[in-house]
Amino acid sequence: MDELKPSPPNSSPLTPIGFLERAATVYADSTSIIYNSTTYTWSQTYRRCLKLASSISSLGIQRGDVVSVVAPNVPAMYELHFSIPMAGAVLNAINLRLDSRTISVVLRHAQSKLVFVDYQSESLVLEALSLFPPNSPRPLLVIIAEGDESEFHFDGNYEEMVSNGDSDFNWVRPNTEFDPLTLNYTSGTTSSPKGVVHSHRGSFIVAMDSLIEWSVPKEPVYLWTLPMFHANGWSYTWGMAAAGGTNVCLRKFDAAAIYAAIRKYDVTHMCGAPVVLNLLTNVPDGKPLVKPVFILTAGAPPPAAVLFRTESLGFVVSHGYGLTETGGLVISCTWKKKWNKLVATERARLKARQGVRTPGMAEVDVIEPESGKSVKRDGKTLGEIVLRGGCVMLGYLKDPEGTSKAMKNGWFYTGDVGVMHPDGYLEIKDRSKDVIISGGENLSSVEVESVLYTHPAVNEAAVVARPDAFWGETPCAFVSLKDEEGVKEKVTEKDLMSFCRSKLPKYMVPKTVVFMEELPKTSTGKIQKFVLRERAKNMGSSSKL
Repeated sequence: MDELKPSPPNSSPLTPIGFLERAATVYADSTSIIYNSTTYTWSQTYRRCLKLASSISSLGIQRGDVVSVVAPNVPAMYELHFSIPMAGAVLNAINLRLDSRTISVVLRHAQSKLVFVDYQSESLVLEALSLFPPNSPRPLLVIIAEGDESEFHFDGNYEEMVSNGDSDFNWVRPNTEFDPLTLNYTSGTTSSPKGVVHSHRGSFIVAMDSLIEWSVPKEPVYLWTLPMFHANGWSYTWGMAAAGGTNVCLRKFDAAAIYAAIRKYDVTHMCGAPVVLNLLTNVPDGKPLVKPVFILTAGAPPPAAVLFRTESLGFVVSHGYGLTETGGLVISCTWKKKWNKLVATERARLKARQGVRTPGMAEVDVIEPESGKSVKRDGKTLGEIVLRGGCVMLGYLKDPEGTSKAMKNGWFYTGDVGVMHPDGYLEIKDRSKDVIISGGENLSSVEVESVLYTHPAVNEAAVVARPDAFWGETPCAFVSLKDEEGVKEKVTEKDLMSFCRSKLPKYMVPKTVVFMEELPKTSTGKIQKFVLRERAKNMGSSSKL
């Protein structure tokens, strides 16, 4: 059999862009996108993307050039996930909540040739461009307008590019499946975002894998509460085309908008960070859903108490784990039927674990960083989570040192600290930088946060290390309280410490509690612990010698 080798008939490069071409045939007349009063079918979306791709090419964009997008979850953002790669370019979806300085750094680092700008972000992007060094090459700008024209001069208009494009455009397929497809910058839980490059192959694998693991049926109705600029919507941007789903787009959302969309469009699926679950459960007079809605959460370890409250409203919660560097979720708390017989609180506790590798991942482990050996499967011994599989990034753009540091010994090192349970399910305990070492004891900030979330008055909680002259470090809790009458006046620092003391070992009880109106977050709902760590550091020692 050695003479049988890959050949053109059996080795066409894998790419998720082909999902759209197929959807235009299989789901031609089915609804692809809903946004306010705008509705498209899959055949219309395919034609629009082809025409837009041809217009992008006519601007001189060539294979491998980076094209950026600064936009919320609107139809243009969805279409550009296909049109930019169809022109042979690399898609760079930028977090629109970044400040102008950071966007300027990203555009220069990416060497972006063209930027599509939503009209609400035009001043932000123009300010970012004004920060470019003199004589530095600047990208072309295309405005994504709704209604009135922009008061600023742009190099193109989105809808005009669609209208003027060629619907018979022969879209640019990758030369190899390892050609770059996307450039995503990490979301900012650390202060130095990196440019993560993913291949067509990796994105194809994670998109298909995510549909299978979540058991997404054909033609779901998917509500976009997860930003598409966050790891390309965990690759469900392409996955919905494969499944022929309906993409319900929301420019902005809150709990009322989500519930209204669920009712109006008969939503079946949605994704979001745990902050979205918290949002859904903190609605006055919250009534259970008429029909169950499947919701996939990831991005931060969800407290069991929040999972319990969400499912009591009729949401069917699935929990997974992934990073920008994996393009989507690669570990899932795959549910076992026998667990349905357990009491609700125990089900929530099990569902809070991150779980096992998805079918498309090769291997997952928790190892001792020094020896590289697997930790004991006792649910207690801490180690670093490592991964290997086809959807792991190609590497960090222009950062060979960072790439080699993260990808070594045959593994991708996540920087996340976890434990492996006896049943083979892993659970995140912390980011390595968030482990608090108090008096020689390693304590998990996530574990303390999970207890705080069970207090009926707590809305959000984050625990970081505060310097301590005696213990080295002590837990410092930043907390926001529920906006209910009388709650904020009644709950004190001493109350929360006492509550934790009744549920945790003494060394894990926060020595400081700081009340805030709202905790600082990234655009995807992750609490920015580096901001809180800096604040705790500036508070000085929590005890004096």
